[in-house]
Amino acid sequence: MKKLILSLALVVFATTAFAQKKVVRSANSNFKKGNLEVALEEVNTALTDAETQDDPSTMVLKGQIETKMFTQDEDLASSTVAIGRSAFNSFTKAMEMAGGDVNSKIGKDVWKEEIPGMPENLRPYSMVSLKLASFDKAIRSYEDEDFAMSYEFFNLVSDIDPKDTTANFNAGYLAYTEMGNVEAAKKHFYRLLEIPEYDKLNTYYFLIQIASSEEKDAEAAYKYVTMAKKDFPDDKTLSEFEVQLLLQMDKMEEAMISVQTALKDDPQNAGLLLRYGYLLEQSGNIDGALEQYKKTTQADPEFFEGNYYTGAIYLDRARAILAEVNNLSDEEWEKRASSMSAEADGLYKDAVPYFTKASELRPDNTEIMEILFQIHTRLKNTSEAEKYNQKLIAILGEGWMER
Repeated sequence: MKKLILSLALVVFATTAFAQKKVVRSANSNFKKGNLEVALEEVNTALTDAETQDDPSTMVLKGQIETKMFTQDEDLASSTVAIGRSAFNSFTKAMEMAGGDVNSKIGKDVWKEEIPGMPENLRPYSMVSLKLASFDKAIRSYEDEDFAMSYEFFNLVSDIDPKDTTANFNAGYLAYTEMGNVEAAKKHFYRLLEIPEYDKLNTYYFLIQIASSEEKDAEAAYKYVTMAKKDFPDDKTLSEFEVQLLLQMDKMEEAMISVQTALKDDPQNAGLLLRYGYLLEQSGNIDGALEQYKKTTQADPEFFEGNYYTGAIYLDRARAILAEVNNLSDEEWEKRASSMSAEADGLYKDAVPYFTKASELRPDNTEIMEILFQIHTRLKNTSEAEKYNQKLIAILGEGWMER
């Protein structure tokens, strides 16, 4: 009796296993015929059965079916991305089941090469096929200016192949500039940093910008600058970043050394000259600061900050002299007031061309207009003073002086 029961059990087991393998064969047949919905339903059934669920080739077949569905889906939508993601997950699971061996039969099936233009019946619908199709959809989405969807497809490509530099840079760029998704952008930029042969300069620029502007983390930004300078020691923009970040961190001595070193290689860099002037001003060397600020306007006459800061030093000096005049004793006032006032007026005159240029560069800046109105009033340049008065009335109204 026991033998009979055992025999019946073996028959049931064999019949069940055979039935499930038949389902897998049917799924494969429908996959090749293009009956993809039916094929996917069948393969999912096989993957829920104890007899076939642990066979990695069944999981490969699921990935192939989903890849074919993804490739044929003309919609550039989230639902399409979901199909592609599912295919990626199926292939990944198959590789895990095969111990990650790319040289095994499963590994070769998952990563089978696809040559563009292959006949339909020869296409492998492998992970490579999935990558190519996703890249194509990313480009098409970008051309349609659907940047969020373009990112999703580039993101899928980069997950399939983390060393794909084009996909990672495009995904990082879109995530940051078009979507404002800093964490997603960093994911892709970090991947690029791991690729030895890749030119990482723009990647570093983005990471520095993210850390300093978005995350307000000067220490992290400085870390990226330090890393970047090891790879690109002659890059002048990195030198500017370094000085700027040292200033943000109040590391004045280090900033001074850095800016002086950078100016040896790039003496006409207006941004570096400005920062050098600022450092000198902070140290109390106003004459040195003025010299550097004036140099910025010689290096770049259209440099707003250089013109503004130069004018500001002349203005501060003039105001300081007039404040001193007001504090003179009667006896000293008689002796010195006239010459000191003339000296102040000379400094006001020196400031005029710099503030005038700054106003031309920032025509809506009312602060500079007010400064020029006050200077020209002081110097009795009536027509010039009235010109700025009318500009301020047009922007701020008749009572602008009473604000």
